[in-house]
Amino acid sequence: MINAPKGTKDILPQESFKWQFIEKTAREVATAFNIKEIRTPTFEHTEVFLRGVGEGTDIVNKEMYTFNDKGDRSITLKPEGTAGVARAFVENGLFNTSLPVKLFYITPCFRYERPQAGRMREFHQFGVELLGATNPSIDAEAIIVAKTFFDKLNVKGLKLFINSIGCKNCRSKYHQALKEYLTENKEKLCPLCKERFDKNPMRILDCKNEDCKEITKNAPSILDYICEDCSTHFNQVQNLLKVAGVEYTVDAGIVRGLDYYTKTVFEFVSTNIGAQGTVCGGGRYDSLVADLGGNDVSGIGFALGIERLLLLMENTGVEIPNENITDIYIASMGEEGSVKAFELANELRIKGVKVDIDHLNRGIKAQFKYADKIKAKFVAVVGENEIANGIIKVKNMQDGSETAVELQNFINFIVNVK
Repeated sequence: MINAPKGTKDILPQESFKWQFIEKTAREVATAFNIKEIRTPTFEHTEVFLRGVGEGTDIVNKEMYTFNDKGDRSITLKPEGTAGVARAFVENGLFNTSLPVKLFYITPCFRYERPQAGRMREFHQFGVELLGATNPSIDAEAIIVAKTFFDKLNVKGLKLFINSIGCKNCRSKYHQALKEYLTENKEKLCPLCKERFDKNPMRILDCKNEDCKEITKNAPSILDYICEDCSTHFNQVQNLLKVAGVEYTVDAGIVRGLDYYTKTVFEFVSTNIGAQGTVCGGGRYDSLVADLGGNDVSGIGFALGIERLLLLMENTGVEIPNENITDIYIASMGEEGSVKAFELANELRIKGVKVDIDHLNRGIKAQFKYADKIKAKFVAVVGENEIANGIIKVKNMQDGSETAVELQNFINFIVNVK
């Protein structure tokens, strides 16, 4: 037997309805904010992620699925959605359209890491990217889109943390101050953070190693080093969140893991999915589009893992409605009944009714058992007698009641009661 590769998972029918519900909700929320769907390729030229995500990040250094194709071109399965969207924004000249360009995606992503609860090597993201606006209002809107999505799913117990990591100019001053603070304990840092010390010392603040967390707990705050423009921007974002009634906590330790972030960064965090509690993360990126060869266009966005979201919903008892329940099962007896059931099912499906029929020549009792297993709302029985008498009995599987329906009125009856 050939198994699925490690870190991947089959999504079976008894689970897929949950995914469909989340995806439907994501689209409904995006529509409410006038955000349009974009679909980018599953793989990109590796340079997109080297220039966008950053060569010093864990994703690029350790986690990307990168290979040379038959043309000896370096190709990477996308590890996240933002860089590909920014590339598409540049390549397709979307900066020449009406700004801001507001986009969302639901896409598979790929990272080579140790599989754990809610974290797979192939995983799926719902993400939003809002490009072409520098106003703090777009930052607040991005955060509110994510919150609206969680609220609509009835996800409870999430806490919103926000921070500003400044622009490139003020961040360089902070890097210097952070290095000075860390120098005394540099040798006590984990091997990865020793590498980060020179490349991007701020990433050390994001390390999950307990020794590193202890070393950085009293590190200087980025908020003491951001310039006046970044400070004003961050204050305005906070004011708008207050206007919208969104509760948040400022956490100077939030830096996010990708190099393209500037100014506003944020996370929605839960304590119900283990140590890795971040359910959604995002932030502003003011140079990413330019880094990928485009104009000087800013953006902000977020992404969340659908697997982790499903795990959180399961752990907190959120019920996901199954909208794929069969409306009616038409049981049949004899060849004439089978043909008639086939005909009626076809007519009902054209009218949008979810119908199933027998394809295995089961007996009538077995057909009723099958109808019960698939949770059909109604069962109708069609045989030679029903056809001759022009009457079909329809059983309500919820309360056990039966209704005798004239054959000629059967279609309209089912359309109205389903």
